[in-house]
Amino acid sequence: MARSILQRVLVVLGLALVVGVTLRLASASDRGVALPDPQVDAPLAKAPGEATAVIAGGCFWGIQAVFQHVKGVSGAVSGYAGGESSTAHYEVVGTGMTGHAESVKITYDPSQISYGQLLKVFFSVAHDPTQLNRQGPDQGTQYRSAIFYGGEEQKRIADAYVSQLQQGKAFPRSIVTQIVPLKGFYQAEGYHQNYATLHPNDPYIMINDAPKVAHLKQQFPQIYVGR
Repeated sequence: MARSILQRVLVVLGLALVVGVTLRLASASDRGVALPDPQVDAPLAKAPGEATAVIAGGCFWGIQAVFQHVKGVSGAVSGYAGGESSTAHYEVVGTGMTGHAESVKITYDPSQISYGQLLKVFFSVAHDPTQLNRQGPDQGTQYRSAIFYGGEEQKRIADAYVSQLQQGKAFPRSIVTQIVPLKGFYQAEGYHQNYATLHPNDPYIMINDAPKVAHLKQQFPQIYVGR
């Protein structure tokens, strides 16, 4: 059954009441995972332009929030990828039976940041790529880790970086991130857009997503942008 926003918040609020301040402090002190630069990457473009990347890694609120603070990113939109347009609706996606993953479409300037650097942020601070079909309190295939590539260059860079991280044992467990072609991206309902920014005191955001933005600022001060 689909989990409503209220249900999601209530689950996390109950967890917060049990764990208390300790959980928040633990999350805030965790700096994410320090990762190497991609050995295979696209060079920075010589002139400003516009490119897109689509990724998934748990609830789209947190992924969107992270990339809204990355230099060179002009937009990050929450949505759905992996399924059909007819099922790209929150309550239906929440059944876990549509093939969709909660995803974020990132629009960026390739003269300021490369696709590989976006993936480095994705793997370092935006989510845990070793968790299968879940992130934090959220479970189901709609919360899987995935890179939806938009062309052979993106596929080449993504494949190479995952292989690099696996071989370098960057994580204590194997990376389970799917690397699959993008067949379509469908923007999520309006109330999902900019959710973390608009609801900073929401317990779910405070516990699960605000620390991700803090990790970005700590680990990537050269590309962090305050908004």
